[in-house]
Amino acid sequence: MNILLYPTYFPSVAHFAVILQADEITFEVEGNFQKQTNRNRTYIYSPNGKQLLNIPIKHSGNTPHQKLKEIQIDYSENWQKQHYKSLEMAYRSSPFFEYFEDDLMPLFENKTKFLIDYNFEVFEILQSCLGTNLLFDKTIEFIKEPEDVKDFRYLVDGKRVINQFESYTQVFEEKHGFLTDLSVLDLLFNEGRYAVDYLKKQEL
Repeated sequence: MNILLYPTYFPSVAHFAVILQADEITFEVEGNFQKQTNRNRTYIYSPNGKQLLNIPIKHSGNTPHQKLKEIQIDYSENWQKQHYKSLEMAYRSSPFFEYFEDDLMPLFENKTKFLIDYNFEVFEILQSCLGTNLLFDKTIEFIKEPEDVKDFRYLVDGKRVINQFESYTQVFEEKHGFLTDLSVLDLLFNEGRYAVDYLKKQEL
């Protein structure tokens, strides 16, 4: 299966399941940025249930349709510190948080300029945590209806897509029940590298 999808901030379980079941991976880098998508947001399991983490971006008042690769991250507020604190509150008691936190820390310290570069850094660090080494290509032009590839670009819409996956143990499951298709971090912190086997066997 050859797939096409967007690079996102701490991709969802569905996103990574597609990636790990693919034969060839191509990331869309030529499309426009759209608000309220997983291009700059992710969802985790907090003590109060599902929680959104959002990367603030610098908005351009001149061009209504900015290219994704032109979007710059806004560091005027310390969102990295806020996101890391949220992850700590959500997962400090999970089996594998301490095992992976040092690997993830550069993502909450480095001030990467462009969102798309940051998302690729996220992807490479997640690959290291999962023990995978997947190669990928990037698009050189935007094609609305591509041929010879399975188009999973819709997965970037985190609100629209609800994939019901096999349950695994979650930290606050006794309070709120199993929450499906969160950030792959939820799976990683709860299942460690077993996450790879889990992702490979989920039905898409």
